[in-house]
Amino acid sequence: MKYLVVSDNHGDRNILVEIVNRYVGMVDHMFHCGDSELKANDELWEHFTVVTGNCDYDPGYKKEQVVSIGNDVIYMTHGHLSNVRFGLTMLSLQAQEAGANIALFGHIHQAVAELDKNILFVNPGSISQPRGPVQIPSYAIIDSEAKNYHVEYYNRAHQSIEELAADFER
Repeated sequence: MKYLVVSDNHGDRNILVEIVNRYVGMVDHMFHCGDSELKANDELWEHFTVVTGNCDYDPGYKKEQVVSIGNDVIYMTHGHLSNVRFGLTMLSLQAQEAGANIALFGHIHQAVAELDKNILFVNPGSISQPRGPVQIPSYAIIDSEAKNYHVEYYNRAHQSIEELAADFER
């Protein structure tokens, strides 16, 4: 399965429209990990599973989502309520409780891909306001296969950011 993950566009709706137009029908599912600053009923959300972020004030968003696709159970939250700035412990416990093998989050505006306790943790970075050592606006595509995961990050020009790519055995 192929999943597109984006987060933290902070009001930049146009980049989401561009991503949808580019990837609809090419990926199995699209996820938005919060801080869109868009209305919860925006027509864009027809294409995404979405959660609220700390900068989303519309009460129509959910705090977390659990999605089952094929052999994957995906837990998604923005991360501010999981204290992800201080590590992934709480997020890991939430993902384990949901029975997830993939946990998606945003909030820290930094690309993260790591495997711990048989859970793949992915933060796509921020598509609009990156932070950290690699300050490139980014989104992620996860290839989830029977025996492994491949995580690839892309910039706003939809070019691969090769130094961020990661592979993990399931």
